[in-house]
Amino acid sequence: MKILVTGGTGYIGSHTVVELQKKGFDVIIVDALFNSRIEVLDSIEKITGIRPEFESFDLANQSLTDDFFARHNDIKGIIHFAAHKAVGESVEQPIKYYRNNLDSLMNILEAMDKYKVPNLVFSSSCTVYGQPDAEHLPVSETAPIKKAESPYGNTKQIAEEIIFESINAYKGLNAIALRYFNPVGAHDSALIGELPLGVPNNLMPYITQTGYGIRECLKVFGGDYPTHDGTAIRDYIHIMDLAKAHVVAVERMVNEKMKKSFEIFNLGTGTGYSVLDVIKSFEKVSGVKLNYEIVGRRAGDIEKVWADPTFSNNELGWKAERHLDEMTLSAWNWEKAYRSN
Repeated sequence: MKILVTGGTGYIGSHTVVELQKKGFDVIIVDALFNSRIEVLDSIEKITGIRPEFESFDLANQSLTDDFFARHNDIKGIIHFAAHKAVGESVEQPIKYYRNNLDSLMNILEAMDKYKVPNLVFSSSCTVYGQPDAEHLPVSETAPIKKAESPYGNTKQIAEEIIFESINAYKGLNAIALRYFNPVGAHDSALIGELPLGVPNNLMPYITQTGYGIRECLKVFGGDYPTHDGTAIRDYIHIMDLAKAHVVAVERMVNEKMKKSFEIFNLGTGTGYSVLDVIKSFEKVSGVKLNYEIVGRRAGDIEKVWADPTFSNNELGWKAERHLDEMTLSAWNWEKAYRSN
């Protein structure tokens, strides 16, 4: 059974491709390589023994997207990761985010209807909840959708609305939106991990690159949040736990186990950790003292959010299993392995 993974050479995409191949799925990747490297295909092949089929083009280009689906009429499901994803950058360049993240999705949905591809797993985000009120922490799937704190978060809100309305309009289309919290860590082989091009926008690669000496100082954005140590709190989830959830979602669709045509699940551990908690974990598992500085808050950031994963645990039969020290250690092992090659 062939599954299209858009953004499949990226961080979450590559780990999910590995899990799909382990489960026997035939994977084809489309990735424009905006924020990933073609060499990731070599690493996937080393891990699984299978080199996934690959095409490189921008899914925001409608004619190229249509041509792709016209040539691949055996795709049974899509996992759509391909999107710009940096909160801070989205505040600075909103049009870039709206054009890329929404045009690519709309092109895919049109092609799914035209070429009768029935199943879509959408890479959504906890940012759709905005800053939850205290009474809605931890965040369940029934929590109110508040105004997004960033253009990135808003693209996820709008994308879910587009998917919902497309399902109502296009007969035979099903979708699962996975709203995940903060993925970190790397594959146990240390052959794939989080490797953004340029200066990292996410916390963990900035930590590991600072620990390795590539970055001089880690900036911690905000030390005056109403949290136990003043730094922002997130629900960090190991990338392999997250990847496995995507495979579970695909299997739910192809095995026709869905309860309705559009389902939404939170993916998190249910535990919130502050930025300083993550730094302390890294220092413990690595034995490296980090050079960091607390600076002003960053536009678009949420002060605290973590998941209530009860529904996804019960309905999907999936649960995040790895704890914070495993996350930081695997990220550090990946960083060291990559830099030593």
